[in-house]
Amino acid sequence: MDKHSKAQRSKNMQAVKNKGSQIEDTLAKALYARGLRYRRNTTKIFGKPDFAFIGPKLAVFCDSEFWHGKDFDASTFANTANKSFWNNKIRTNIERDKTVNATLEAQGWTVVRFWGKEIMADPEKCAERVEKALNARKSSQMQSAKKPK
Repeated sequence: MDKHSKAQRSKNMQAVKNKGSQIEDTLAKALYARGLRYRRNTTKIFGKPDFAFIGPKLAVFCDSEFWHGKDFDASTFANTANKSFWNNKIRTNIERDKTVNATLEAQGWTVVRFWGKEIMADPEKCAERVEKALNARKSSQMQSAKKPK
């Protein structure tokens, strides 16, 4: 049984953001401080990555543990109202993330995903990982451009 009224639960769920979250803003500040420039939540790229580096084809996602099913176990919702809905919802999100990764990689993108707690614990470490991935992408693109055709 839900501890909140239907109206309160609805209000709580409407407050959940899909962009501009605290974890996303924290990583954005760390990336910007390193001089990295990106597109945020662009709809032009499949899966709408939280951060997209268009030229080097690097997509970065900031995933919250709950919505993206970190350590997901169906028994998590055993004592909640509408448990079948939540189990299905989280499983669908996990599958969608896999599809997004596979599709972007097939299109030549590198995908980097962070958990929210990972970002909040050490945003600089996450920004460093993005910068390393960017440098790797740029150097591989330069190498392929130098190869004779």
